[in-house]
Parts: sequence; structure tokens; C-alpha cells
Amino acid sequence: MRVDKYLKNSRLIKRRTMAKKACEQGRVIINEKIAKPGDEVKPGDIIEIKLGTGSTKVEVLSIKDNVAKNQSEELYKHLKGF
Repeated sequence: MRVDKYLKNSRLIKRRTMAKKACEQGRVIINEKIAKPGDEVKPGDIIEIKLGTGSTKVEVLSIKDNVAKNQSEELYKHLKGF
């Protein structure tokens, strides 16, 4: 799954356009490499997001196309952050 779509589905970022813009600005890092919006994400990847003055780091646990709001936190595990 594309990283911009994953960030939206997991609700780490509210909108896919915002996720795409964050990737284009170099604010999203996958496995210590700056991510492009179309980069693929798979279980086990570490994603770091730097927004504003804070940052968050998560591990991808699973990938799903359709996720209910109350199930979004099942897609990742927080490692550090907000």
C-alpha cells in the first residue's frame, strides 16, 4: 500500500492530500529513508512523521484498505511520539 494512503487509513494524518504533502516536504521517513508519496509500506516497517514541533514513530503491524475509525489503531504500534 502507498504510504500516503496508509497514513490516512491509519488516521496518523487526517487527509491523504496532507499525507502526500508531508511526504513531498520530507517529513515522512520509512526505515530511515525519506519517503515519497508512492513508496510502498509493509508490515514491520518503521514510519517516522515530523509535523510542527513534534514527531511520532510507529511500527506498521498490518495493512487494510477499509478501516473503521475504532480499528485504526490496530494497524500500528507507537514507538515514540506525541
